[in-house]
Amino acid sequence: MESSSQTAESLSHPNRTLVIMAKAPKPGMVKTRLMESLPAAAVTALYRCLLEDTLALGMSLKGVEVAVMCPEPDQEELAQLLGNRVQVVAQKGEGLAAGLISVFRHFTACGGQQVIAFNSDSPHLAPSVLDQAFEILATQDVVVGPTHDGGYYLVGAKADHPTLFESDGLGTRSALDRLLTHTKALELSTGFTEPFYDIDVANDLMLLARELRLAPAKAPRTAGWFGEWQKEVAQLGDSAGGRVKLPPSHRV
Repeated sequence: MESSSQTAESLSHPNRTLVIMAKAPKPGMVKTRLMESLPAAAVTALYRCLLEDTLALGMSLKGVEVAVMCPEPDQEELAQLLGNRVQVVAQKGEGLAAGLISVFRHFTACGGQQVIAFNSDSPHLAPSVLDQAFEILATQDVVVGPTHDGGYYLVGAKADHPTLFESDGLGTRSALDRLLTHTKALELSTGFTEPFYDIDVANDLMLLARELRLAPAKAPRTAGWFGEWQKEVAQLGDSAGGRVKLPPSHRV
């Protein structure tokens, strides 16, 4: 039975939904840029760990419903993988832009919703940043979490704006600029969370390795993956000359 404090917490934020953008962890279908540096089996296992840790991060938030949006062919496999922990919804159309359009069309349909679409490869993000994103969304039309490479790790809205993601160049260095061009054209007020990094290329992975070495509890399954594939990760570091290029906010 819920305590009175838990009930109050739930009632204080009744319409907050965090939607994790995910794929089924199939070899050759996830984190493909990392396959240039690591075996396919390692990359697939990494993605599964990132997804599980991201789900745990989302479920640690109070007063927030968590769901997963995925390509239609992946729905059954992800539902089996994640069990009955969260709702798994199939997107309409192909590609990430179609997925984002599906998120806001589906989850804002009832009205009065605060919906944030979150990537599946930033489980090391502080929970407070997600809480902050919802707080920003309470007063702004859109909230965006920029990545250091010109993309974004989260985007939130309270209504369906399909043109927000038209020709957005997701996965490119211009993704954020294109999104903000659309928010300006639609005259949507926009707030931002702090810049962060997700895991796309080898340099990102080496940065994450160092972060989880210091604080494995941030993403315990992913930290365990580094232990299991430590030989391959060490070779990856050696091939980069042992150097990790840090984004501006991490440099000292």
